[in-house]
Amino acid sequence: MNEGSRRAVVAALLANLGIAVAKFVAFGLTGATALLAEAIHSVADSGNEALLGIGGLRAQRAPTSQHPFGFGRERYFFAFVVALVLFSLGSLFAIYEGVDKLVHPGSVEDPAVGFAVLGVAFVLESLSMRTAVRAAHGVRRGRSWWRFIRTEKAPELPVVLLEDSAALVGLVLAALGLGLTVLTGSSVYDASASVAIGLLLGVVALLLAVEMKSLLIGEAASPEDQAAITSAILNSPDVDHLIHLRTEHLGPDDLLVAAKIDLTRRADERTARAIDAIEARIRARVPHARVIYLEPDEYRSGPDPY
Repeated sequence: MNEGSRRAVVAALLANLGIAVAKFVAFGLTGATALLAEAIHSVADSGNEALLGIGGLRAQRAPTSQHPFGFGRERYFFAFVVALVLFSLGSLFAIYEGVDKLVHPGSVEDPAVGFAVLGVAFVLESLSMRTAVRAAHGVRRGRSWWRFIRTEKAPELPVVLLEDSAALVGLVLAALGLGLTVLTGSSVYDASASVAIGLLLGVVALLLAVEMKSLLIGEAASPEDQAAITSAILNSPDVDHLIHLRTEHLGPDDLLVAAKIDLTRRADERTARAIDAIEARIRARVPHARVIYLEPDEYRSGPDPY
């Protein structure tokens, strides 16, 4: 996790912890269901930032014999858990509370406290959002915000950006629900705001789950990186053709590159034939070894970097 992502996660964690406490106090004083939904939302977001931090720390562990390519995908796993937490703790709870309030209407007391807390929460969420946006500017590289969220390999900034965006929209919905309830005297608007907040969180959780699932399964390098790798191979004086190229992100900062290349006649043709024979022997012994790349090298004592 780079410094910008770390700052964004810490800023979001501190903001959400303070906001969650304030919202719970405001709910206790007003009884507004939308405020309770927002309080649970902030609790879920606080837990999510903590999970992202844990994933970043665990991903730094050194490779082992059981995990020879390291633990970079821990960051994807914990981001996927974030999506599950956001859905189960945030979305489902908010929808349940909203529906319960629709079935059993209640009154809202001392709404001024609720509006004050929502205003403070909006300011804190905006500051957290600004930190995430500034960090993203350094790695966005001209991509639109939507494309950045869909294609960025490091999960922390897209997660924080989506969470903060949903939080700001959720605060607006809570304020509208509370305001209409005060104006009309009907708790239907407060309850409906809670349901709307739950549905919003569900959409964000689903989007995060889909993106993190794709990264967990394994995504190729970006088209720009693939083009750079292809150019580097084809510009080698010992290569005639690039037969095929395979790339996969082992983590946001770890890229596996494998390629089949046709060497020139000046290169050692016996090397290519020897590799083909070894691959055939491996597949005869281990049929499920479908993708094999052997790199000729010279033996040296000491640890193998990969």
